[in-house]
Order: sequence, then structure tokens, then C-alpha cells
Amino acid sequence: MSRAILRLLLGCLLTVPLLATGIAHARTAQARIARVAMAVATMSDVQVRLEWPAGSPQGLLELRAGRVEAPDLGYRYRNLTWRCPLSRDRDRWRCEGDVRSGNGRPLRLALDLDSDRIDARLGQGGGTLALQRLSATPDLTRIDLTRVPVAWAQALLAQAWSQGRLNAGTATGRLDVIAPAKAPLHVSGPLQLQSMAFDTADGTIAGENIGAQVDIDADIAATTRVGIEGQLHGGEMLFGNAYLSLQKRHVDLSVQAVQNAGEGWQLPRLAWNDPGILRVDASAALDPQLNLRTLDLRAHSGNLAPLRDGYLTGFLGMAGLGELQLGGAADARLRIDRGELREADFTVASATIDDPRGRFRFDGLEGDVRFSSTRTLESELRWSGGALHGLAFGAATLPLRSADGVLQLRQPVSMPLLGGRAGFDHLQIKPPSAGTGLEIRFGLELEQLDVAQLSTALGWPAFTGQLTGHIPEARYADDRLDFEGGLAMQLFGGTVQVSSLAMERPFGVAPTLSSDIAFDDIDLESLTGVLGFGAITGKLDGRIADLRLVDWQPVAFTSYLQTDAAAAKAAGVRQRVSQRAVQDLSSVSDASFVSGLQAQLIGFFDDFGYRQIGIACRLVDEVCEMEGLGSAGPGFIIVEGSGLPRLSVVGFNRRVDWPTLLERLVAASSGDVKPVFE
Repeated sequence: MSRAILRLLLGCLLTVPLLATGIAHARTAQARIARVAMAVATMSDVQVRLEWPAGSPQGLLELRAGRVEAPDLGYRYRNLTWRCPLSRDRDRWRCEGDVRSGNGRPLRLALDLDSDRIDARLGQGGGTLALQRLSATPDLTRIDLTRVPVAWAQALLAQAWSQGRLNAGTATGRLDVIAPAKAPLHVSGPLQLQSMAFDTADGTIAGENIGAQVDIDADIAATTRVGIEGQLHGGEMLFGNAYLSLQKRHVDLSVQAVQNAGEGWQLPRLAWNDPGILRVDASAALDPQLNLRTLDLRAHSGNLAPLRDGYLTGFLGMAGLGELQLGGAADARLRIDRGELREADFTVASATIDDPRGRFRFDGLEGDVRFSSTRTLESELRWSGGALHGLAFGAATLPLRSADGVLQLRQPVSMPLLGGRAGFDHLQIKPPSAGTGLEIRFGLELEQLDVAQLSTALGWPAFTGQLTGHIPEARYADDRLDFEGGLAMQLFGGTVQVSSLAMERPFGVAPTLSSDIAFDDIDLESLTGVLGFGAITGKLDGRIADLRLVDWQPVAFTSYLQTDAAAAKAAGVRQRVSQRAVQDLSSVSDASFVSGLQAQLIGFFDDFGYRQIGIACRLVDEVCEMEGLGSAGPGFIIVEGSGLPRLSVVGFNRRVDWPTLLERLVAASSGDVKPVFE
């Protein structure tokens, strides 16, 4: 049985005329009424039965209604029954008993009336709804609520919001209901809400533990008008991706809303003031499903630091930035029409944006970003410095222009980075539109970045060299970043080329990077010296194809590294491998020395000549499938010796656990290995 306010109204107002027909000095009186119509409701198939034994101080009243309907308020009942002992004191009548509808839990209805007034009280548990109506003002009904469950208003809510569900909370206050015959139903008065909870079946809208003190002024008719003024305090709310956490704060709220029958809501005024954190003034329009159709919004935050926890965690969490730290002040203006962004203006002052996980940081943000889908606008955004994945960059200014619905740079921009410069030769940002998501395109230029500084910042071995590259076009869309072109590094006397570079969720959870890497003429003496991997002289070529990193850890690749004898000869470099390097190679790859007749002499030599060195690994499911220069019985050749003593290294384990391999590499770089002779 619905626990609605209308139950009390109907019980009180419709019983009055029936009592007059049933009371008599007789044992039983009955009446049947086909239909009773009022301003807000009708009752059909009404039966009244009164049993009053002669000489008794009271009788038993029973009222039944086959159907009760209040379509403007959304209430419809079947088989409504009220039984109560009826008593009379002069011209004053009293009756109190249970009201039932179907198999629902009963409510307690008490009626007290005379020729001047009607007083009624409806209760269940700790909640009470009291009604008063004076004969001098028949159109006015006053309703006092004391801890009334908000679920009693579910049917009324459904008239305005069909998907909404009231799950918990109570209401206390006083409402005046004016129901004139030829005018809209008018409801006004103060309400206090406690511990209110609501949601929708799909979970996209929800609220928990919300408190409020508001004044309501509403006209309910074919055109419904609602005004709400007051405060919200505490609670959490979810609207799509927007998550609001008021904690214990008090927020001033003002809403003016209009709805025509069968249409959506117009919100000519929507004001929100969370003092010191966020102030919003807006107007909006919603379709019948409460989807946003138009919005004109102005917002100001004098302190961005608490804005994250109060309002931004939903949006930031989707991007993996739930811990983002903000500072400074900001103003924003948005205009949305037909669900698409038409105008935007975002201004910051002395702002900072810092990701505690070290992915990026911007200091001293100043200026504004202006966008329009119909006009040409210019703006400028500046910062004093920052960092990207631990790589510090310098000050820069972005001169921006908005035209034809695209925000773009007016001219190339560069900034200091790692002893060189990095910048954009172009940048275009296209907001979501016509069913497509955000799209960003840019060209990236890197000029003479110091690899030594890069190695220090990323915790790599002490590599040296320069990084230079040009990516003519990069595209970010659907949380994926794809690069055209590649990067080139001058490293250890050779070159390293990076191509087919792409990233998924670059700033989100578990970012994924894929690329191909090619090595050419790397000086092995310099490389092994930095890695602490023994000493090898010569030149190295190689390729790492289909490299895939998840959260910056390798999960798949196919690699092959091989020495280049021709390049070494051209450079006048001898091909030699130290005994320490042989030890490291054998320990890492489960290999053994194969030396033929010279086995007893190996320990007397510091290094050995070699013809070729080659090793391959295909990483799949944390297992490295190993190969070398060629087969040697059940094994594969890693080092093919040359000269006397002629030493070769052969690997026998073709499947090596990747974590174990990494541990061996660390041990080899520290010198904690011993040779294996066979």
C-alpha cells in the first residue's frame, strides 16, 4: 500500500459527507455512492456502513472504495478500506482506525471534525502527517509533517521524474495546499529532510544521507511550476559521471523549474553556492528522460584545492587521476545547446596541477582558454614550469585560437626540456560533438635532449647521447594516443630508432605503450661499460618488434640482437669479449662455455676473440623463448668464437621465466656470477 499524503486527504475529505448519511439512532445504516469527485481526486464504487446500537456511546464505521485516483498527483489505489469506532460529543465527531489497501502495511488514520473544521492525522511507525481544514477556507488544507518517510511521496515524484526512486529519509515541516476549483493546485511551505536517499534503476543517478532545509512553492497542473529555496547539508550525490560529496558542508540552493505536460523541464534559474569552494549560476533545459538539452552556466572557485574531493572525483577517476592535487582559483563559462558544447571560457589564476603519481605537473598556470563553435576567439594560457613523468620542463605560453569548432595553436610553441627543447609545431583540440568523443591532434618536435639527464630522471643506467626526433602527427581519441613518424637517438656511437609508437590510457589506470625499436652500430664497449656487463668490443645491430608495456612493464616483444662485423672492421674496432662478459652471458641465458681442446687454457685468458654474437627472445605469457646464431645439437649458439683459444657460448634452455631472467640480469650487472665450463 502506498504511503502517500493523498491517503490522508482522501480519507478526511471524503468521509465527512458520508458520516452525515450514516449516523442515526438505528443499529445499522448503509450507503452506496457511485462516484465522489474533488479538485484533486475521485473515488469510485464507495460503500459506507455504520453499525450503532441504540443507546451506545459509539458505533463502528467502515468505508470502502473500489478505486481511488488522483491522476495529477500520480496516485491510484484499489480496494481501500478504513474501519474505526465512531463517537459523538454534541456536534463533534471522532473516529480512529487502520487504513488498508490490498496486502500493504496499514496506516493509522484519526479523524476529528465538527461544523467548523476537520482535523485528521495519518501515522505509521514514528512518522505522522496531520491535516487541518477550516470551513471558512474550504480551498485551503494545512498539512503538518513529523518524520514522515519520503517514500510516501514516490507517486508524486514519478509525475515529474518517472525513473526516480525514493529509498530512505524523512520529512518534517508544514505545507499549505490550496485546491481551488478552477485554478492549479498550489503547495507551499518549509520542509526539513533528513538522511534522504534516492536512485534510478540503472544507477546513473543516486544520492545518500542527504539533509536539507528548503521552502517549496509549487503550482501543479498541466503546466507545473516549482520553486525551491534553501540549503543542503551533508550527503553524497551521483549524476552520471559527476560525483558530489558535501561532507558536512552547507550549500545554498535555489531552483526555479517549469514543466508542460508530456515535456521536459525548463530550469530558468539554478543557483548553487558552496561558500569558498564553488559558486554556480545557471539555466538549463532537460528532456522528458532528464537528459541535458541546453545549459548556460557560470562557475567560480576561489580555492581549487577542495574542489577535487567535493565535485571532481567522478570525472578524474575515469581518467585515472583521482588523486590529482589542485591549487589556485578558476572561473568557467559553458553554453551547451542540443547536447553539444557551443561556447566555453576557462580562466585560471596562480593555479597548480600536480599528479602525486608523478605523471605530470604544471606550476604557475595563468590565462584563459576560450572556445566557440560559431565565432573566432583568441586566448592565451601560460605556465612557469612543470614535469612529465619526472622530466622537468620550463616555462611556456600557448597562444590559442578557436575557429570552426576547433581550438588550435596560433603558432608553434617550444619549451626547455633536458638541456634541449621540446615543443608543438601544431595543436588542435576538437570537443565531443555529434556522437564523437574528444579528439586531440598535434605535431611534436624534440631537439637535442640530453640522454644522460633522461637516464637520471628515469632511474636508468648512465646512458649518454642525444635524443632528437619529429613526430609530424599524433592523435588522441577514445583514450588512445597514436603517433606517426618516429624518434631518433644518437646513443653509444650509434642510432636508436623508435617507430609505431602508440599509448592507451596515457594518464589512466595501467597505461599501455606499444612500439618498434631498431638499433644500428651501437658501440658495445660503451654499452657494456655502462651496464656493468663485463666488456665486449664491436658494433651491435638489432630490433625489438611488437614491444608492449603495461603500466611500464614489458609483457610482450620479439627481439634479436647481433654484432655487425663489417661495421666493426670499418670503424677499426676489434671484436673481443672478456671472460667476465662470457660469465654474464652464460649466467643470464643458462649457457655453457664450449671450448674444444683448449678447455684447460681458458682460465688463463682475460678476453677472447669472437666471430659473432647473437641472441633472440620472444616474450609471451612471462616466458622468454630463446634463440641464438644457430643450432648446436640440443642448444643454440650465443657466441661463436674466433682464433685461439677458440671459445663459444651455447645456450641450452630455450624457455626462460621472464622474472628469473630479469633477476639474472641484475646479478650479472653487479658481478655476482661464476662461469660454467662444459
